[in-house]
Amino acid sequence: MAVSISHLSFEHHRPAFGIAETKPRISWRFEGTAVNWEQTSYDLEITRGSDGVPNVFNVNSSDSILVPWPDDPLQTAESASVRARAHGKDGQPSADWSEVFSVETGLLSIEDWGGAVPIAADRDTEVNATHRPILFRKTFDVNSTVASARLYITAFGLYVAEINGNRVGDHVLAPGYHSYNNRLVYDTYDVTELVTNGGNAIGVTVGEGWYAGRFGFAKKTRNLYGDTIGLQSLLVVTSKDGSKQAVKSDLTWHANTGPIVTSELYNGEVYNTTEEIKGWSSPGLNESGWLAVKELSTSTGPLVPADGAPVKRIEELKPKELFSSDSGKTVIDFGQNLVGWLRLKVSGPAGTNITLVHTEVMENGEVSTRPLRTAKATDTLILSGNGTQTWEPSFTFHGFRYVQVSGWPNETALDGDSITAIVVHSDMERTGYFESSNSLLNKFHENVVWSMKGNFLGVPTDCPQRDERLGWAGDAHAFMPTSNYLYSSAGFWRGWLKDASFETMRNDHFVTPYYIPSDDIADTERNRQMLEEQFPAAQAWIDKGIPRNEAGLWDRSTFQFADWLDPKAPAQKPGNATTNQHLVSDAYLIQMTLFLSHLSAALNKPDLATDYATQHTTLIQAFQDTWITPYPIIANVTQTALALALNFNLYTNGTTRAVAASTLRSVIANNTYLVGTGFAGTQQLGFALTGINATADFYKMLLQTTVPSWLYQVAMGGTTTWERWDSMLPNHTVNPGTMTSFNHYAFGSVADWIHQKVGGLGIGEPGWKTVVVAPEPGGGVGWAKAGYLGPFGWVSSSWVVDGRGLVLEVGVPPNCRAEVRLPGREGVVRVGSGMWSFRVEGYRVPM
Repeated sequence: MAVSISHLSFEHHRPAFGIAETKPRISWRFEGTAVNWEQTSYDLEITRGSDGVPNVFNVNSSDSILVPWPDDPLQTAESASVRARAHGKDGQPSADWSEVFSVETGLLSIEDWGGAVPIAADRDTEVNATHRPILFRKTFDVNSTVASARLYITAFGLYVAEINGNRVGDHVLAPGYHSYNNRLVYDTYDVTELVTNGGNAIGVTVGEGWYAGRFGFAKKTRNLYGDTIGLQSLLVVTSKDGSKQAVKSDLTWHANTGPIVTSELYNGEVYNTTEEIKGWSSPGLNESGWLAVKELSTSTGPLVPADGAPVKRIEELKPKELFSSDSGKTVIDFGQNLVGWLRLKVSGPAGTNITLVHTEVMENGEVSTRPLRTAKATDTLILSGNGTQTWEPSFTFHGFRYVQVSGWPNETALDGDSITAIVVHSDMERTGYFESSNSLLNKFHENVVWSMKGNFLGVPTDCPQRDERLGWAGDAHAFMPTSNYLYSSAGFWRGWLKDASFETMRNDHFVTPYYIPSDDIADTERNRQMLEEQFPAAQAWIDKGIPRNEAGLWDRSTFQFADWLDPKAPAQKPGNATTNQHLVSDAYLIQMTLFLSHLSAALNKPDLATDYATQHTTLIQAFQDTWITPYPIIANVTQTALALALNFNLYTNGTTRAVAASTLRSVIANNTYLVGTGFAGTQQLGFALTGINATADFYKMLLQTTVPSWLYQVAMGGTTTWERWDSMLPNHTVNPGTMTSFNHYAFGSVADWIHQKVGGLGIGEPGWKTVVVAPEPGGGVGWAKAGYLGPFGWVSSSWVVDGRGLVLEVGVPPNCRAEVRLPGREGVVRVGSGMWSFRVEGYRVPM
């Protein structure tokens, strides 16, 4: 009957350091195998202030997710230590005190920045050209023993900070990509160990990044938010006696150029070691040759802490193979399509120019750069000749598996000791896992995870390698349920959705451009606050943002991406799908209207809920009048059209629905169970088939290995999911279309179905308070298991079919419950926490 609290968190933060919330809600997870254990009350112990006296708050509640902060609000830059204890029902044990977890706020108002201002180098900025990164430095003295030190910093561009020659923190590409017009994100670092009694110096390198670099499709693809890079920072040093000293960005700083000649998101970085300035971020440097700084005029939104986890170096990969291309060039294969860069450890003669070209695939015996379009994805390191140096780029990233290396010096062996691939992505906590008896399906799932990692760098990008890397809303919509299972992504989505709301309102309630910057997540996290934040923009989009025709459906003159890149779309016309673009957009409009009705009800807005429900009914009739009634089944008898109509319940006549269901099965069978959907249809297809008792048909589709299919990509050696079903053609040449990426997550949205129907795990009640365990075996898969580290703790489902039948093992964390639906049996078995085993005698896996 053991039960314990394994983790305590504040809001969605990991860790809760430098946050904006002054009354952060608290959550805790449980561990243990206690049977039917339920929390009836909890205690929170909060310690704050210099006296260190804890306050204990006793609350009678079964809630353990996002419970209210019980104490007075935290003040600016205030920290507190918190631990929790939970009590079960009569006769059940208590979960003893958890470990102590800390929370600390950041700077909560512009006044808290103590007069720190944006600064830039006093030099002419580049015009219609790459901005050379700038070094900023400031010296200061500390004349007392340091108790703590905090650095609050952001950049108009991207920054790397150093204090006394030591790098600050482990964030990369900071402060990330966001809508600068809406908010300017800053980061908080504990730099206590870097500041010393006596002379000190702070140095910051700033590159152009998303703020001023070349980026996106707009006519103005450079200087999107400003034309001059700079920084704003405040270093606060607290002494043992409680006194504070502030070092702010102001006109007393100095600036210079350094060894980074250029560093661009698309094109890569050029680093000239011979231009390094020794000791540039340390005290004692002669600053006589340095430039003055000037105050930078900006038009950004308010300074705010980040919602999502920062981008970090997450893992490292060594080369799998070194070989020569057909033309004799040296190529490294890392065995995995990844996102990040290389770290070199190399020595050679002064002036040696090492060039690194990053690509995802090989074609015709050479690295394939054509899919990069105008992105060069090339890094250059120029050696100084002064011994071995370790280098990696600062303000760029690449999507790659292969790297073509030229200019490598003979003095250093090119191997795993001298070259390493650094994998970077938003530092979210991994939560969801899946495995089965089908090795190809397992590899596909691994590819989905890698594509999520590669495209979650502050915003949900479409692809990480070519001259795009944008936060496309359509791709994000399709993949969001999968992402929320694989990683704890609440903060990630919260920040991006704030920008989405802002851009929606700024563009007259219409999401344009179609990528952000320019809700499933709230359900997963049981986060009503997120729903409240997003409701105004969601309502504005439905009420005002959609150009409509006389029937209330989409205006037929509007452009729609719709079922983008369905298998029959021509190579150079990815939007030419087999399903009418407005049929697709109308179907989603109807479903989103229903969603808004549910959202209104959840937020206790009954009148609005009724109004949107009425609109939903009216729109279904309009859809039928337009797309169904004039035709035998539907205007386009395609997988996408039928799947959307069935899954969104757009057939209200039972007989017609049955005919549509039969037709969908026939369409799929006649296509030899190959995929016929694009971005809009793929996410819905599996659930539509399951909804008409045709799960076996979807297994036949899921496990195909010829194009177009999910496992075709695996059979072709893919290590991520692709943009096109045939990004690489069967003859191993790259698809001739310009929309050809080997790292897109949209088609990986099928993993949501895999988790629920193969693995058997689904969400039953917001926040996973109730878990649905309902595996639907098929396709000859003999066993599968899924695990999810949810808000309450570890949830698991594991099933196997042996000679006697099916055995299902279910794990439910304390204070949680599950609804179990056994294959081949009717009804639901409801269980509480604990480990549970079920058997279905004589069961055989459907083929």
